[in-house]
Amino acid sequence: MSEPRRKARADRALLEHRTRHAGFLSRDTIVAVATATGRSAIAVVRLSGADADPICRQVVQPSRGWPLRPREATRCRIHAPGDEANAIDDGLVTLFPAPRSYTGEAVIEIGTHGGAYVPQAVCAALVEAGARLAAPGEFSARAVLNGKLDLLRAEAIADLIDARSRASHRAALHQLSGALTVRLSTLRESLLDIEAMLAFDIDFPEENDGQLPRGRIDAACAALGAQLDALLATVPAAILGRDGATVVLAGPANAGKSSLLNALVGEARVIVSDSPGTTRDAVEVLLEHDPWPLRLVDTAGLRASTDPVERLGIEMSERYLVHAHAVVACADSAPDLVRTAAVIGALTRAPVVGALTKRDTAGTHEARLALAAFPVVPVSAVRGDGLDDLVARVTAAIAGNMGAAEPGTPMLTRARHRAALATARLELSAFADALKGGTLPATVAATHLRAAGIALDELIGGVDLEEVFARVFSTFCVGK
Repeated sequence: MSEPRRKARADRALLEHRTRHAGFLSRDTIVAVATATGRSAIAVVRLSGADADPICRQVVQPSRGWPLRPREATRCRIHAPGDEANAIDDGLVTLFPAPRSYTGEAVIEIGTHGGAYVPQAVCAALVEAGARLAAPGEFSARAVLNGKLDLLRAEAIADLIDARSRASHRAALHQLSGALTVRLSTLRESLLDIEAMLAFDIDFPEENDGQLPRGRIDAACAALGAQLDALLATVPAAILGRDGATVVLAGPANAGKSSLLNALVGEARVIVSDSPGTTRDAVEVLLEHDPWPLRLVDTAGLRASTDPVERLGIEMSERYLVHAHAVVACADSAPDLVRTAAVIGALTRAPVVGALTKRDTAGTHEARLALAAFPVVPVSAVRGDGLDDLVARVTAAIAGNMGAAEPGTPMLTRARHRAALATARLELSAFADALKGGTLPATVAATHLRAAGIALDELIGGVDLEEVFARVFSTFCVGK
């Protein structure tokens, strides 16, 4: 047996041992309702394991009888074991033989009518017939154990299910395609190349006209470090794609902030009144947008107030400004806008975009605004003038401040990814510094390379997992 195959088998055996201790008993046949509970037209009950077929035969009577044709839905009658006279439901059964299934095991999916009772009754009948209720994420865990998925792609499935915006959906699909896995595998190969050069330098100094030029190892370390830095640089964009960029609408009372927010989202989400101080609390609305969603926050007017309730709202506005990714300074005249921007600048480091509100009644003042130290867009919440331009300016300001990932670059969407890559980067830097400074023998410095490799291995599900596997799949929904 070749060394790579022997290592892969050893890795899988160790992974299976650890997942058994985490509660994933891979030899049981498991069952779960794979669709969300609630009133619906259909539901899916999923069964996986070596005994899926004999268990299912106790509960399901296909209209064409057994055996079923793979991957073809067949109408069936469903009942409890030994109680053929009393049907639970009339549904569809589909067989996915091993290994050509999601988990790599025999998988049977039973389509039932939806609702609270029917799918649970079918699931209970299968448990009575010998199946075990699946733990959260156990189907995907088996897919990883059986080589159908790597750990990163399994996480991408969970991210896809949890996606709340186009940006997070796009990042999850990209990871599910294997882009991050391929990138990490390339990084791992580069790391192995450095280890090989170092080993050659240590063990065969007389070969190839003497030792390898140290500059060649230094250059390889620098190139690998740049690639790790590029991946780590995607973290801000990934966080924005998941949570949205916080855009605070700030300005004096009665400056048109609430009207502007309503116009941007296309519906009345905030009460609008001519009376100053109407907005007493921060109101958040998520606006779907590319390259990331915008979390618009309408805040209380920035002004001195003795009203204790209004004062609380103003203090909340100031807290939002501290954590904003961008601020839209709102005012209905050029002088007020300049003063408002100065107040905002003292409260936040976020980029500021000016919105000259009430354009339809106040005029544009372009000549005076040309002197401003920040972009200004005249807008009208009534007619919709300038809204697209305002959103474009805000997006550009956030990208200029936070950076934007290159199109097609896989992103680090989870804290586990970021921690492992950061560890690999630190270990690589420690190796390079030790080698340049001559503070450690090359054989000792090489331990930093090995630590960097271990960090990368943990990302894709290598041997040094500890409790990573159980922690990842504990966040999954049951049935997946």
